Amino acid sequence: MRKINPMYLLLGGLIISSLILGGCQSKKPMQARQIPLEDFFKNPEKTRYQISPDGKYFSYFAPYENRMNIFVQEIGTEKAIQLTSEKDRDISGYFWKNPTRIVYLKDTGGDEDFKLYGVDIDGSNLQCFTDFPKVRTTIIDDLYDFPDELIIGLNKRNPEVFDPFRLNIVTGKMTQLAENPGNIQGWILDHDGKLRAAMAIVDGVNTQLLYREKESDKFRPVLTTNFKETLNPLMFTFDNKNVYASSNLGRDKSAIVIFDIANGKEIETLYENNDYDVDDVTWSRKDKKLVCANFESWKQERYYFDEESRQFFDNIQKQMGNMVFNVTSLTRAEDKFMLRAYSDRSMGGYYVYDRTKDTLQKVAEISPWLKAEELAEMSPIEYTARDGVKIQGYLTLPNGYTMETAKGLPVIVNPHGGPWARDGWYFNPEIQFLANRGYAILQMNFRGSTGYGRAFWEKSFKEWGKTMQDDITDGTKWLIDKGIADSKKIAIYGGSYGGYATLQGLVREPDLYAAGVDYVGVSNLFTFMKTIPPYWKPMLDMMYEMVGNPQADSAQFVATSPALNADQIKTPLFVAQGKNDPRVNIDESDQIVEALKKRNIVVEYMVKDNEGHGFHNEENRFDFYRAMEKFLGEHLK
Repeated sequence: MRKINPMYLLLGGLIISSLILGGCQSKKPMQARQIPLEDFFKNPEKTRYQISPDGKYFSYFAPYENRMNIFVQEIGTEKAIQLTSEKDRDISGYFWKNPTRIVYLKDTGGDEDFKLYGVDIDGSNLQCFTDFPKVRTTIIDDLYDFPDELIIGLNKRNPEVFDPFRLNIVTGKMTQLAENPGNIQGWILDHDGKLRAAMAIVDGVNTQLLYREKESDKFRPVLTTNFKETLNPLMFTFDNKNVYASSNLGRDKSAIVIFDIANGKEIETLYENNDYDVDDVTWSRKDKKLVCANFESWKQERYYFDEESRQFFDNIQKQMGNMVFNVTSLTRAEDKFMLRAYSDRSMGGYYVYDRTKDTLQKVAEISPWLKAEELAEMSPIEYTARDGVKIQGYLTLPNGYTMETAKGLPVIVNPHGGPWARDGWYFNPEIQFLANRGYAILQMNFRGSTGYGRAFWEKSFKEWGKTMQDDITDGTKWLIDKGIADSKKIAIYGGSYGGYATLQGLVREPDLYAAGVDYVGVSNLFTFMKTIPPYWKPMLDMMYEMVGNPQADSAQFVATSPALNADQIKTPLFVAQGKNDPRVNIDESDQIVEALKKRNIVVEYMVKDNEGHGFHNEENRFDFYRAMEKFLGEHLK
């Protein structure tokens, strides 16, 4: 379970894009090699590695007909078996259900109506379990300890809500476990695979934790809070009596706690951080214990619950060097672990750690054609917004520059999507692409970005285009004041909410930016709120409190909808949109393009008919970045 946050969905699934080109600088270091655009954005040779539960096989994504498909390879052999042959669209995600069968999700043309499939590891017995038109499949629980079953959610009965089903992946039989009354946003199972708890929305803006002792009992409410105050059950304790949860009840920063779910009260705080939310844990099924709590400062961090766990991760880290790593999968015996390692300058690779032997074996490099020494460092920064709020973020300078030597550079200001998400320290191909072309890139976690506590999050409520936008503007001016940015060569670019921030930046600061790139961004808050996906509608009252109410806050919506203030824009703009986008309807892009064309403002428009909220298909990514490169080359000479 995660915090019930409707607008987080605005970001999810978006493949963020990039910009390019930079003018010659009088004090520029030795010219870096210009890396081909395709090297940043082409499909990896192999990625998304997982290890089978019995440790006998690897699985991974690899291209087939330019689409990412699933392959399986027996460990110790060179021959791989191709399990899927999708040609229209990449498979969205997959996991091992048992040692002989894999399940995966796939949508059509970016519509996000995901269907669930299963296939045996020899490529046989391919089956679609949820072949229903205009129905979205979600994974509620993988039921790791039940090899032939998992719990899925379907909005088949009502497009606005998801009912839970127990699915047998051998027979295909589905059994409905409960009927969603219309307000439940999450279901929670115990370690015996029993549906014991649920998270619901009541009165529009309150969240409620429901509980039952046995599946034959009726759910009863045990905790009701305003959605701003959140208790996120992560899983049941190993005796199935209480739950481990991330909670900000009575505190600003979320902490890891033990929650007495039968009586609706916290009974122990396991870990909290004074500066950052802690919202996730890693645990051992075999040893039935928590291993660590996970949180993000300027980069990934862990708090270990015992010395054995610390030593386990330290043993791996010593062999990884300065690479950050995560466990992507592990064997049932927990003796072998598949790891993904990366840094700001490397997409990294996959490794198998043998716990018994304390050995680390590299399985694959994701993008061996990119060399870390040719790429740019991503440095944490902090500045103060005009009202005194501290804003953290990242600055990436072209390879060879430092904060001291970087003067008068062309800059891309890159606000993130969400907006209730955050930027982090990791390899980002578009950031590296821009830096390789001579740009400095500024990313900021403006107010509302997640991970910095409840107060910082709430500062964004009804502030779309207002103080949230000020944070972006103030970061841009901070970079100018430091002398790093050439004030006449600054572009703003973002996707999703970042696309909205791009448009609003051009409205509010028509002389600050020399160009803008809007990627699947909102342009009109009135029409955006009317075209949200049906499964967001139970959260509509929460969205009204977070974004605004089209009726009660109509004056604010008029003032902060870029399409309604397009007469203020004079900056050249490039807009990209997926025709099938279910989150930001194509009408959002159509409106701003039409408004600017009427005024003869330079505007370029790219629509991809087989895409949704972001461009997933390789050839469309190439088209997008090529067009962006040309556009910025013309307007940021």
